[in-house]
Amino acid sequence: MNDLMRIFSNVQAMKARQALVEVNGKIGKHQHRLATGKRINSASEDPAGYQLARNLESRKRGLDVALQNVSNARSILNIAEGGYQNIMDILQTIKEKATQAADFALNDSQRGAIEDQVGELLNEIDNIVDDTTYNDLHLIGDSEDGGEDPFTGDFQTGEGSEDQMAVTLQQADSAALGLSGLSLATASDAQDAINTVTNAINVVASDVQDVGEYKVRINSKESTLNTQSTNTEAVRSSIEDADFAEEQMEVTKLQILQQTSVSSLVQANSAPQVVLSLFQ
Repeated sequence: MNDLMRIFSNVQAMKARQALVEVNGKIGKHQHRLATGKRINSASEDPAGYQLARNLESRKRGLDVALQNVSNARSILNIAEGGYQNIMDILQTIKEKATQAADFALNDSQRGAIEDQVGELLNEIDNIVDDTTYNDLHLIGDSEDGGEDPFTGDFQTGEGSEDQMAVTLQQADSAALGLSGLSLATASDAQDAINTVTNAINVVASDVQDVGEYKVRINSKESTLNTQSTNTEAVRSSIEDADFAEEQMEVTKLQILQQTSVSSLVQANSAPQVVLSLFQ
């Protein structure tokens, strides 16, 4: 018997309704994607894709934080380099004064005045060292602790636990540079002072060189992190983000199917009325 003759269960209408429900569900899914901009809004839509996207997101966020850490490391190195450079300028002045005091044409009084000036410059070196800090960390020494231990820090420069860069900054206070007790009382003392200050200048120059090398590494790490972050986000986007052109195309197609499903349902609901013609 044809389904049309069975009016107790309108099978055609049930099938049309089921098709309409499925079309409405698909439209809702695609509209949700358009609203959120994501192809995967639930793990049930693509379990493997969801897991991969979350792993990539975790890596991307770790890389972004590592970039911030690199920026902090650069700030620390810039501060340290500024301190070293200021000390270098003072050392150059001290060497000039020592060279002046080494001249036998000066008398003791004049050398005493120069020595007093050099003493103030040495105090200024220690002040610079004490003021060269970052978050209460003394970067190039602390004149109050005797200048025994260099600053050492491990900067987290990647999203992995092993991605670290160790940085060591040498002490640059007057004691660490061997300038304690520097005397210009006599021409001979001044000559010895010239050699002592020259050695200190070489030490600070080497310290500045080390900072420069650290900064070169930091710049390279920053470039690498930027590239990794961009590529990671590109992969995650290709997996998780919605293609708006494709989604809108699907919605348009499904809306047409929705209209035909509604029309079919209406027709299927009215079709059993044909049975009434048998009773005429």
